Amino acid sequence: MKIYLIEEDKRKYLPLLLLADEQESMIDRYLDRGTLYVLEDEDEKASDAARDEEDRTENVKAVCVVTDEGEGVLEVKNLAVEPKSQRKGYGRAMLHFIKEMYRDFFSILQVGTGDSPLTIPFYEKCGFRRFHVIKNFFIDNYDHPIYEDGKQLVDMIILRQKIQNYDTVHSRYEKLEQKSE
Repeated sequence: MKIYLIEEDKRKYLPLLLLADEQESMIDRYLDRGTLYVLEDEDEKASDAARDEEDRTENVKAVCVVTDEGEGVLEVKNLAVEPKSQRKGYGRAMLHFIKEMYRDFFSILQVGTGDSPLTIPFYEKCGFRRFHVIKNFFIDNYDHPIYEDGKQLVDMIILRQKIQNYDTVHSRYEKLEQKSE
């Protein structure tokens, strides 16, 4: 598996992003300001020489968009795994990558999701804990009812996980800077 940062043409990944957030206007709210990563499974892709840039999305198994929410909080705005590749560890691998990538810069990793029997247990198994509920989020913010596993989503559940003590990391840097002066 290999995870890439995508800086240009993020909308090329819209079909996958829509799996996790089915209203394009909602994705538009965070895609430009967010950081997009894609996960390719190297075992399943063609050789780099045999494929061109146009085919890059063909071997993508998962996508993830994260945003800086301030005060040491990094939020997973979108985590989607291609349907044929679900339950193979790609979502968990992406979250592990995000935690490792940002642990020195953020103290909390947060995700907001519907109160669904498909998503809540996944995030809890990945170490997240329920933090807050935003009542009627899906009714107030989407132009149509959203259903997951036959259940209409109403409230957004915010889950959080501590990934590093942001304050401790930054106080270490400050001490190093003071010593060098």
